[in-house]
Amino acid sequence: MFRRESRGREGLCPENTNNSFSTDVLEESSDFTTFLAGAELKQDDCSPSLAADCPAVSPSPSTRNEDVTTDSWRSHRKHVFVLSEAGKPIYSRYGSEEALSSVMGVMMALVSFVQVAGNTIQSIHSDGHTIVFLQKGPLVLVSASKSHQSELQLRSELLHVYHQIVSLLTQASINRIFQCRKNYDLRRLLFGSERVLDALLDVMETEAGFVLSAVQCLPLTPSTRDTISQILQKAITPNLVLSILLYNGQLVSIVQEKMVIEDARLKPTDLHLLLNLIRASSAFQTGEIWTPICLPCFNPDCYFYTYVAYLDPPDCTICLVLLSTDKDAFYAVAECKRKIEEGVRTHNALQCISKAQLCQVCHVGVAELRHFLFKPLDVPDHHSQLPQFTSPEVEAPYGTEEERIYLMDLYWHLHSRIHSTSRPLKLLYHATQRETLLAWVTGKFEMYACFSPLVTKSTAIGAVTKLLRWIKKEEDCLFIRSPPKYSTTPPEARGFSNSRVQTNKQDKSDSSVLSLI
Repeated sequence: MFRRESRGREGLCPENTNNSFSTDVLEESSDFTTFLAGAELKQDDCSPSLAADCPAVSPSPSTRNEDVTTDSWRSHRKHVFVLSEAGKPIYSRYGSEEALSSVMGVMMALVSFVQVAGNTIQSIHSDGHTIVFLQKGPLVLVSASKSHQSELQLRSELLHVYHQIVSLLTQASINRIFQCRKNYDLRRLLFGSERVLDALLDVMETEAGFVLSAVQCLPLTPSTRDTISQILQKAITPNLVLSILLYNGQLVSIVQEKMVIEDARLKPTDLHLLLNLIRASSAFQTGEIWTPICLPCFNPDCYFYTYVAYLDPPDCTICLVLLSTDKDAFYAVAECKRKIEEGVRTHNALQCISKAQLCQVCHVGVAELRHFLFKPLDVPDHHSQLPQFTSPEVEAPYGTEEERIYLMDLYWHLHSRIHSTSRPLKLLYHATQRETLLAWVTGKFEMYACFSPLVTKSTAIGAVTKLLRWIKKEEDCLFIRSPPKYSTTPPEARGFSNSRVQTNKQDKSDSSVLSLI
């Protein structure tokens, strides 16, 4: 892992890699853990970085050390636990892992008891609680929730937690560790990364991208977005596979290597995990960062070498992420960043991005409408594109974090009903004392809309029709319709596959991302 301070172009130096884990089959550096442990997690008064309003704040140290025998610990809305097959605690959202070792031992006993009969425990439902189990290789993940999320949705959240751990260590590393030492304490490698998992669980409570499995684009005029995309498209170097520009967590532009598109599509989960990793630590704002990061849905056993830099320090709202398959390409990729900086400066692109008008409900012109989520399904070249959605800023009466969580719970409920495995629906009208909601899924779009409480079903459908017309009119601003591509691969060497990504087996000395946390 490299870090170059933003104060100048000199001073590139490798971070300390003395703290390492080694066995006969694995050598793990703890660079990324050291970095994250030494960095200060952003709080409510932080700069906007990748979250427009910093809605998610990780549990404080007092919550982390909370007494697990108290009623306040039991009253938390949702607990998440991660443990090994040997019953070793790895992570707990609230309370220390040491204090919960006996609880996790009971969890592992339940898993083992069911396995003896040749079955796999899925969930337990009791007294308003849903306890969901997920076993991935040598790790067991458990969610104990009082929310109204379905079992499938809770399991999806656990899968995100697992993928976030994989993004730091790779699946191959985790498997090799436990093949060698089944009772290994994985917290040694994940030290400092608790804040990343905390931030992930917090952001999943309030961000609609996890509901829709899609990413949100920053509304921009097509000419501005095309200009920015062309700048990214021209700033290339061999083995550069992805160029991503973000503003406050919303996608400005993404340019992919053609061979990547032919081989596999970047999944929304990978981008969500990458964004969460960046925003969970203010250390990414200190300069130019070069570190290996795994994209688990693309290939869980390999690393991309990732360059992260902000183009507008000290505000740190516009983030550039460049991914390469070459671990020695830091200087070449940094030169790409310099070209991008020159391009955006020449075309005044940073000001255009900063002045971009975020989507608001008032723009639609439907008085009864409070909020909506819209995901197009009929985009050109759908299978090679990153799924996208649009949504306005959350406004009153959902202005507080608690109200945003409440609204997202409603969307989760509609999503589970619409996508029910036993009885899927196309159209759903749902009324509460505080609002009415409409969910509508067709072959062309997936939509969820929230209205004031007195709106009838016919009125809601009429309002949604107006909303669809507005989205159709603005779609070129709201979505990236045709992502640009580039090729850095000579014709004779084409045939991109996941093997081009640096595998953990090929380079054991540089196999950890954890020095940044």
